[in-house]
Amino acid sequence: MTKPTEDRALAVRAELEKRFAGLALPTRPYIDGRWTDPAGGDTFDRISPRDGRLIARVGAGGARDVDRAVAGARRAFDSGVWSGRPPRERRLVLQRLARLVEEHAEELALIESVDMGKPYTDALAVDLRVTVQSLDFYAEAVDKRYDEVAPTAQDRLATITREPLGVVGAVVPWNFPLMMAAWKIAPALAVGNSVVLKPAEQSPLTALRFAELATEAGVPDGVLNVVPGLGPTAGAALGRHHGVDAVAFTGSGEVGREFLRYAADSNLKEVSLELGGKSPQIVMPDAPDLSVVARAVANGVFFNQGEACSAGSRLLVHRDIEEELLELVLAESRRLVVGDPLDPRTDIGALVEDRHLERVLGYVRGALDEGARLVLGGDRILAGTGGYYVEPTVFDRVDPRSRIAREEVFGPVLSVFSFENTEEAVRLANDTEYGLAAAVWSRDLSTAHRLARSVRAGTVWVNCFDDSDITVPFGGYAQSGLGGRDKSLHALEKYTQLKSTWIRL
Repeated sequence: MTKPTEDRALAVRAELEKRFAGLALPTRPYIDGRWTDPAGGDTFDRISPRDGRLIARVGAGGARDVDRAVAGARRAFDSGVWSGRPPRERRLVLQRLARLVEEHAEELALIESVDMGKPYTDALAVDLRVTVQSLDFYAEAVDKRYDEVAPTAQDRLATITREPLGVVGAVVPWNFPLMMAAWKIAPALAVGNSVVLKPAEQSPLTALRFAELATEAGVPDGVLNVVPGLGPTAGAALGRHHGVDAVAFTGSGEVGREFLRYAADSNLKEVSLELGGKSPQIVMPDAPDLSVVARAVANGVFFNQGEACSAGSRLLVHRDIEEELLELVLAESRRLVVGDPLDPRTDIGALVEDRHLERVLGYVRGALDEGARLVLGGDRILAGTGGYYVEPTVFDRVDPRSRIAREEVFGPVLSVFSFENTEEAVRLANDTEYGLAAAVWSRDLSTAHRLARSVRAGTVWVNCFDDSDITVPFGGYAQSGLGGRDKSLHALEKYTQLKSTWIRL
């Protein structure tokens, strides 16, 4: 796509800045269909990563606010105002919500961009598009599901039905705030649950606006509540709450383990986790057009500033083509523009906060200390803007035992490894505690199939990277998650429970 001229880009950025300044940002917990002040009166600052400036002070919900939200969600669920509504009627409400999100897509994308640093163009083209798709998909699915009749003896009738769990706690990350909230909220609401959402403290603003739109669409009071707050307070309170029947969490492995402990220490609520990744891209010597591969590699690791759990952060390339492919990847990476998220020329925006910026730079310094060869980038840039920007960074000759090879950087950093044969490629690909995603590049169908089956990952792309559709499940093996998948009809399973009913005829 052709990028706009400098004058046009500056005009677009100025217009977006003006529009953002005119927005009345939602900043308080949304409980029982209304804005409420946090019980403790605390707030936390939202600093925009694009320029380091304060954009909002958000009400910091705590245990008492979670109590109120869970109580409202339970009342709504028990009343049947949503859980007992015919599936067709729930479908119509969710479709109205999809249309409202569609109508407000530019506003929501703008808030998302300024709040967490991703390019506005990506927020609009990816995050908002997928959010609408999620709402539409689960709305359409809800009245197309059928229960079962078991093949019992003639004098018995046994039915197998799926029922909503009750109150679902959803805790979502800061990198795709609205989209990943929709991945959880849409299926949970579609089958009749009530939801209490705890957005990440680094990017809570679109979730709050979404809750307001849900009420406008006809979602009854108490069915969707949003409690912004800090993880150790609001998040922990939700995880430990005896009135919550299930928690769906996306985020780090460290916090995912905490939610398992919370469940064990409280009511053994169901927990589903979508955690980190260290996704390999395996490039065989017979790979198709290497320029296409290089473009996919660069986009696969630098999209969303590398702040993606499925980012292709490990490039595994056969020695016969290593030098050629690396040069092409470097050329593609140099073409990517790092800059203001509101500038339509920007490909890579700002990292979400100053602490995360230092974390990513710490991995860069550590890789140098461990002997990796820095072949591109490695520095903070645009510091004069006050924002948190890191240039695309590529390391070659990375030791598979090093931290940068094994730990999730969650930033625009690519590690390159070489291999001599298929067995070594599989060993390197699986030499990780994660198993979220992977890619295989080969012209040979048998090779591609063998590799796809051998790599332990929830998603394996062949001759592509990061292809996605709401109809296809997303989740991982090993320490990349447990408890079910996001997306597709399979996601409905983790928001329902099975009931067997026996009738003697």
